[in-house]
Amino acid sequence: MPTVDLTTETFADTVKKDGIVLVDFWAEWCGPCKRFGPIFEESSNNHTDIVHAKVDTEAHGELGAQFGVTAIPTLMAFRDGVLVFNQAGALPGPALEQVVTQVKELDMDDVRAKIAEQAGA
Repeated sequence: MPTVDLTTETFADTVKKDGIVLVDFWAEWCGPCKRFGPIFEESSNNHTDIVHAKVDTEAHGELGAQFGVTAIPTLMAFRDGVLVFNQAGALPGPALEQVVTQVKELDMDDVRAKIAEQAGA
């Protein structure tokens, strides 16, 4: 499945859906972003069950600010509407595959329980 471009208007609806959404925060002028782009595209072709989305931080800087993006590229993974991964820097293909595998293997009941526990602390 090809990557989708997210905007301020479409971001929340996309990441809050059930399933996995990977979001690449990037900019056209960013060299590491350009190197990561084809790796991200390949992942979208290999994992059609996952939404691969991109946020152009130049056009939608408010999204980057909202999520505390201070360096690009930054990759975030959402599962069932929960942010479960957030890392700046261009990942090589095998590292991105590892992130995908780990996000797929998460026990979301456990994740939600830990979030509730932290909120109560």
